[in-house]
Amino acid sequence: MTADARAVVDALVDAVEYCYDQEWTDGLPVVPCTPERLDAFLAQTDRAPGEVLLSMPQIGRECTVRMAALNAAMAGCRPEYLPVVLAAWDSLRAEGYVGKGIWQSTTGTAPLILVNGPVRGDLGVNCRGNVFGSGFRANATIGRAIRLAAINVFGLRPHALDQATQGTPAKYTCCIGENQEESPWPAFHEEFGFGPDTSTVTAMTMRSVAQIEARHTSDGPQLLRDLADTVARTGALLHHTISTCLVLSPEHAHLLAAQGWDKQAIREFVFDAAQLTRADLDRVGKTAISRTTSWRLPADHPEALPDDRIDAATGAFRVLTAADAVKIVVAGASNSGVSAVVDTFGPRGGRPELAEVVMRST
Repeated sequence: MTADARAVVDALVDAVEYCYDQEWTDGLPVVPCTPERLDAFLAQTDRAPGEVLLSMPQIGRECTVRMAALNAAMAGCRPEYLPVVLAAWDSLRAEGYVGKGIWQSTTGTAPLILVNGPVRGDLGVNCRGNVFGSGFRANATIGRAIRLAAINVFGLRPHALDQATQGTPAKYTCCIGENQEESPWPAFHEEFGFGPDTSTVTAMTMRSVAQIEARHTSDGPQLLRDLADTVARTGALLHHTISTCLVLSPEHAHLLAAQGWDKQAIREFVFDAAQLTRADLDRVGKTAISRTTSWRLPADHPEALPDDRIDAATGAFRVLTAADAVKIVVAGASNSGVSAVVDTFGPRGGRPELAEVVMRST
């Protein structure tokens, strides 16, 4: 390495260390952003730099297009990723939970960013193997751009305003593309009225991702019961707002489609099958509801109220609030019977909050 090259590396390391000293990172190195590089990002959109993307009135802070672009640059995004990042913020704002402080919660929530449409190929968004894992710049940095802004704009640092008890790896980044090309059904965004040539982002506040090992069966109902049992585990947030996103591998999606299952039939089956019994709830002390917090309690707790969602005749407790609380995405490789249940937050039903990716006009 030449002396000039060493000087450049040393200067870069010093800049990265400066960012650490300012607490501008998520624990990983960030890319220092010059005014010129920030301008290159802002040139990717027609939106005004001062436009407010999302506010948190409880802490008196807001994220603008300029701040979103700055944190995208620091996250390692390419400038052309910015319209996807902005669409993610639009979806989060429309979803509503972030503005109410859910990112500060002890439950440790994080955003799941789902990308659909042609922009996946344009930007190299991974939709196939290791879709929840590492190795793809677009996925890693688009999701990370949201988290860095949570830290740097809203001040949501661990041990401070971020009060997560344990958190989730998704607090670094969680951005996936739908594997539309290997799905037997209309793409997620087409299901909700967008055309195939339109690109969208859907942000869902999530708590965890559980993998489903179901290589053993070619029977659709058996597979769906496996998924439903994971949705209905007693350790889930058995609250009146429970919902889920099933991320089916192409192998599982085609197995179901070949047996006549469409997305609506899957939703209805999982809704009906995701049940616990009164005995299941008794075993873990979650039979009743707190009169003050609505969280679950043992039946003999002083604050306990009977749960009217437990069927008086059968003792069955339906975990999901509606069939539409089940969202279905196809992603991953066509190489194994492995899918995932994403534990999403909130009373989901009907249309999710999709935001169109708008590129700069030419």
